[in-house]
Amino acid sequence: MTRAQIAAKIAEATGLSKKETEIVVEGFITCIIDALRENDTVEIRGFGTFKNVVRDPRKARNPKTGETIELKKRYVPKFKVSKELKKIVQENLIKK
Repeated sequence: MTRAQIAAKIAEATGLSKKETEIVVEGFITCIIDALRENDTVEIRGFGTFKNVVRDPRKARNPKTGETIELKKRYVPKFKVSKELKKIVQENLIKK
């Protein structure tokens, strides 16, 4: 599902225009990105949690050339699904 499809579905459900809904969806995504940029955690109950995970520096290998490279400390955004959402997905997909 794309941003446009999400906006269209929300617009249909709420009665807002597609343009207004696209602005809201874009604002929502921007808020999450800004929070992660500031190393904040975003928790949406019943959906999941967005947070940054620290990866320690390490040596890695380029699989193509075999060359060893040094990876620096880095932050990787992660999304952890809530138990409620996992349960909903499991129940609906098993029924099919």
